[in-house]
Amino acid sequence: MAGTHHGLTRFDQLMKTCLHGDGPARPFAQTLGRLLPPNPVHIKNITHADVIHALDDLSQGMSATVNEDGPADAGMTFLGQFIDHDVTLDATSALGTRIDPATIPNVRTPALDLDCVYGAGPEASNILYGEGEQEQMLLYGRDENPLDLARTCAGKALIGDPRNDENIIVAQVHSLFIELHNILMSKVMENDGPAADIRACAHDGISKQVWMDHVKKKLESFEEVRRFIRLHYQWIVWNEFLPAFVDKACLERAATEHLFGWDAPVMPVEFSGACYRFGHATTQFEYTLTEGGTPQQLFETLGFGPRPEHANLTMDLFFTHSHGPDAQKARPVGPKLGEPLLNLPFVHEEIELAEIGETLTLPQSRNLALRNMVRDRYTYQLASGQHVATRLGTPEVGVPDELKSKGFDKTPLWFYSLQEAEQHGHGKLTGAGGAIVATVFANLLKRDATTVWHLPHFKPWDGFGGQPSCIAGIAAYVRDHRDHVIHPEKLRCG
Repeated sequence: MAGTHHGLTRFDQLMKTCLHGDGPARPFAQTLGRLLPPNPVHIKNITHADVIHALDDLSQGMSATVNEDGPADAGMTFLGQFIDHDVTLDATSALGTRIDPATIPNVRTPALDLDCVYGAGPEASNILYGEGEQEQMLLYGRDENPLDLARTCAGKALIGDPRNDENIIVAQVHSLFIELHNILMSKVMENDGPAADIRACAHDGISKQVWMDHVKKKLESFEEVRRFIRLHYQWIVWNEFLPAFVDKACLERAATEHLFGWDAPVMPVEFSGACYRFGHATTQFEYTLTEGGTPQQLFETLGFGPRPEHANLTMDLFFTHSHGPDAQKARPVGPKLGEPLLNLPFVHEEIELAEIGETLTLPQSRNLALRNMVRDRYTYQLASGQHVATRLGTPEVGVPDELKSKGFDKTPLWFYSLQEAEQHGHGKLTGAGGAIVATVFANLLKRDATTVWHLPHFKPWDGFGGQPSCIAGIAAYVRDHRDHVIHPEKLRCG
């Protein structure tokens, strides 16, 4: 049997082998990077304090206190947050402190592999899994709420990425994948129903010899279920999530071209620090969590702690289901976002920008829109929206009046991508922002030879059918089969 590299699980090594065998010569980089050169703040006739006040004024005009419906289901906003937590985690840089992206470790694997759910698997991340006959099933639920995440005695979620407990909606998107895994593992262990379909799908596109060399026999059922779910997840990302928020022409171009060259960074800061943060602007002022319930602002029921049963979502309200209640919608992509994001309740300290001798006030420190633009200008020093548009040959959008009147001649990339969506994208990312988001995801799927990208004949499993989307089909399947888990009470914790 081929030897595995130190520090890699056998399935990770399988992916590495596939990459080197069929994909590019180099594997995924585990650091961030740049698409364009740094663009530092140039102070001329103004001060850094003036820059911050101008960006703050711009952010205040973004506040939305009523909902506005865009084309995407409301749940897509939080699926996007979940996806972000699957591919990026910058645990190094500090807001306002300049840093070279190439030195920032990406704690998440830059691949659509659900490591935020599975960690490094049941051997290396065994704290996420059960024991005995359930050692390949994920911990889930508490006695007080069987649909909550499993938790430590301190109330912390036992999941692969703690950020997915940030709010009760993304926590329940994460729960979908945990429950799905446990249901399908139970089916495979009992050799019941979809077991044959799961196995056939999991082995598609991977040679028998490679599989035998890199998957332990005792973990074979686990890896089959994991790849089955991964393939569907990847299909959803490209065929449902991205089309909900990104202009079709951007996706088609990214599918056929390498807009920044094959040697461009896999996870550029222009994506993670700006364009992919479009999701903030799709957040509504308030949401109805349960059928017949009263609308609530996002942070009225905080995450990062045990969830009561009355806060379990009616998933039909977030992803359109056949014969279900009308699903809520996400806000169209544009320069507005729900007011709660301008006053983050879990931020309790002022942000010090030591390199420029400025300190944000507490209200400024809680303002997510301002934080995004300060990170752009002072942490990552990103190319402006106009610079990226020139590089890509997309129509240029003008500087907003709030900045232009103060002498600015360029726009922070995050805000610029929202302007493009409003002015040219009919509520979807387009132009420079759409190109960057589409290109990064296409690149992730192309580079990993085990993804659904390399299975052009792939179709979602019939068991997830009968709904308007595959993600809604998964939610319906989980709802209808959550009682078919082997001894679920033994997986509960906290």
